[in-house]
Amino acid sequence: QVQLAESGGGLVQAGGSLRLSCKASGRTFSAYVMGWFRQASGKEREFVGAISRGSGVSTHYSDSVKGRFTIARDNAKNTVYLQMNSLKQEDTAVYYCAAGQRWGGRRDEYAYWGQGTQVTVSS
Repeated sequence: QVQLAESGGGLVQAGGSLRLSCKASGRTFSAYVMGWFRQASGKEREFVGAISRGSGVSTHYSDSVKGRFTIARDNAKNTVYLQMNSLKQEDTAVYYCAAGQRWGGRRDEYAYWGQGTQVTVSS
């Protein structure tokens, strides 16, 4: 069982940056693929990116955030980060972190989810 808690959301101007954190409980954090998803108002939850288990040598991102967002993990702190740069209004959403065993971008590949943190990008 893994419990996840996101933090770091808030209001930021377009073009700005924000870093989200997701702290996990438990002693097996490094065994999980960690993903980030987001859900804008009235839309489906969508994949943002993921980082591989262990030292996190591999990452992959959706086309909409590639080159602007970066995922990193610190296993000693049981924490995964989402660094968001060059933010756009269309990045406004609730952001969720998730833990799973499979390397993918589908929601059903992640068994554990946080409660989400709101990110609002103003013009």
